[in-house]
Amino acid sequence: MLKLDDIVGEEQIKEHFTQAIEQGKVSHAYIFEGELGCGKKALAYAFAKALQCEQGGAHSCGSCQSCLQAESGNHPDIITVTHEKPTSFGVDEVREQLVSDMDIKPYSSRYKIYIIPDAELMTPQAQNAILKTIEEPPQYGIIMLLTTNIGRFLPTILSRCVKLTVKPVDNRKVYQYLEDNYELDENTLRFATEFAFGNIGKARRCVESEEFNEIREMCLNMLRHIPEWEIPDMVFSVKEAAKHKVQICDYLDIMTMWFRDVLLIKVTKNPNKLIFRDMYSIMNKQAQVISYEGIEDVLQAVDNAKVRINANVNLETVLELLLFRIKEQLKWMK
Repeated sequence: MLKLDDIVGEEQIKEHFTQAIEQGKVSHAYIFEGELGCGKKALAYAFAKALQCEQGGAHSCGSCQSCLQAESGNHPDIITVTHEKPTSFGVDEVREQLVSDMDIKPYSSRYKIYIIPDAELMTPQAQNAILKTIEEPPQYGIIMLLTTNIGRFLPTILSRCVKLTVKPVDNRKVYQYLEDNYELDENTLRFATEFAFGNIGKARRCVESEEFNEIREMCLNMLRHIPEWEIPDMVFSVKEAAKHKVQICDYLDIMTMWFRDVLLIKVTKNPNKLIFRDMYSIMNKQAQVISYEGIEDVLQAVDNAKVRINANVNLETVLELLLFRIKEQLKWMK
């Protein structure tokens, strides 16, 4: 478990935590908002670790019994609230793990801290169940809600929590983080930094995950060959991509990066600033046949695909429409 000082970026949030601890103004309820992998969980657990540290300062010491328990994931007063169903967080789970449990005083620490990942999945009934606890918490009770979609919370929940938005990290800091923690060549460093869009979790997944490498190669193969593909080839490609449903946004983000490179070639003819520099010859051919409007159309189609996927439209249908749109824009390519 990281210390607050170890977290890359998010200086405002870390400063907020430091001042809250030093001034004794810690809230009883927080919402951490940000995209998947942006560092919400790391911030929440680092804050919890600092709050429980036996030294009593704004920064965890890392050596006391409380810090050692936190680092091992076995702190009795830092509780992760979990759910069994992948798409919803029920009222019974919240009542059992949080509402009833908070009546029991901390085992060994000043606070009893409840961290709820995927909090946007809480049903309205589950949110109402914790509302009274948020409104009238015991002195030792702290609730941290982690979410990718703050709009899913009831207004009554939103009005009673401190809201913290986890923002993208500067690309230079992402690059430095990767350079300090991994042995990577320059091309991989550049690609992972650009792919992350300021998201450290995405950067780590890019260089650590074998599944990500499969998705990347699958997407690049499609982008290289789609002008010459027939319908059966496209259908097969869609079915293969759909097997990676959980990571499908990575597939779409790689498409976005590709067509931004095509746009850069079209504008500057300079390969030196490309993310996919080794693909210059193929991308240059695409840049010659696709118009500026065509690139804008493809990028908009990728964004629309993300919206439809989040709205639970059939994944294969969404991808088929997207690939047909891309092929249409590259139809004059030989």
